[in-house]
Amino acid sequence: MIQTFSSTIRRREMDAVLTCMVDEKIGPGEINARLIQGVKEFFGCAGALALRSPEIGVKYAIEACGISKDSKIMISALAPYWQLFAIKQAGFEPLILDVDPSTCCVTAQIVEQGIKDGGRLLILHEPLGILPDFEEILALGIPVIEDVSQSAGAMIVEKEGENPDEANKAQKKTEEQNTEVKGKKAGSFGIFSICALEEHDIITAGGGAILMAPGRREWPVLKQLTENLPGIQMLPDINAALALVQLKEYKRNEQVRKEIFNLYNRAIMVGKNKTFVRELDYGSAAYSFPVVLNSGFKDVKQYTSKKDIEIVSAFSESVIGVLEKLKENLLEEEKNSYDYSACKNAKSLYLRTALFPLYPRLSRSQIDKIAKVLGTLP
Repeated sequence: MIQTFSSTIRRREMDAVLTCMVDEKIGPGEINARLIQGVKEFFGCAGALALRSPEIGVKYAIEACGISKDSKIMISALAPYWQLFAIKQAGFEPLILDVDPSTCCVTAQIVEQGIKDGGRLLILHEPLGILPDFEEILALGIPVIEDVSQSAGAMIVEKEGENPDEANKAQKKTEEQNTEVKGKKAGSFGIFSICALEEHDIITAGGGAILMAPGRREWPVLKQLTENLPGIQMLPDINAALALVQLKEYKRNEQVRKEIFNLYNRAIMVGKNKTFVRELDYGSAAYSFPVVLNSGFKDVKQYTSKKDIEIVSAFSESVIGVLEKLKENLLEEEKNSYDYSACKNAKSLYLRTALFPLYPRLSRSQIDKIAKVLGTLP
């Protein structure tokens, strides 16, 4: 059976973790600091913290934004469920937003309605590596905390000139010359940014998160707030060692993932199903391969299982996914606090979106097999 997810952990990652164990560098220390330096270079941020969980990161980011306690914090219905619990733990009320069905992202129009409904801060999840329209969302003037757990490495490319054809030619020339592509990376659009490092995130440490301040003005605020950060909240060196190698290997891993993604994307076009709209070159990251199904998830899962391919529900661990599972056990006041009744598009995508295997360890024969199945799905 070809598993949906498989780690991109190679010998270098194993050696880094083993060295930590041999040197007895288990808790937070020197490698945590080295990871932070690597993050600053990778994302181009002014400062960062390596923490034990994304919930801790969100809590500090919310606190650093300085919003009043009666404010509502907006999150996507398809965001990871830990965002919901982090907001509640921080003492705020979540406002759950619907998404655009073609991209699975929130839009400026959706956020604008959220502001009218009392939203004062947006945690902007970038699902499955897809970037939203930052320009329109930021124009609303609402503070934004970016979640780049699935989109790290993606960027909005700087295009020279007004003519799209000329811009595309310039980009192609840059690629052919193998020079650095200029653009603004995911993680640099918000006031603060969070990058979870959980098992299935695009960069993993086996658990933990990076909290970043993209700008020089925001970093001192975050630094002062976390000056006496307890060790129990800091990412241990053994996890930081794994994340540090993952950062260094990102470009190579992502290149392989993109090549597989493009092959799958061509295969899905000949079938009855579809994937989400995205910018395929630099404006997205290849986080698994999502398919919006025409038929029921169970039927497709049975079909792929017979072909020895495992698929999983793309949004089973999302806000709406977890609330759907818990809804029978929620108290009435909790149901009101976690209201997602208006999220029709998100609920439909939760029920119909599957993830197919996409990772560098796949063999050529496995990739060809998955591509063939994608073109023949019921």
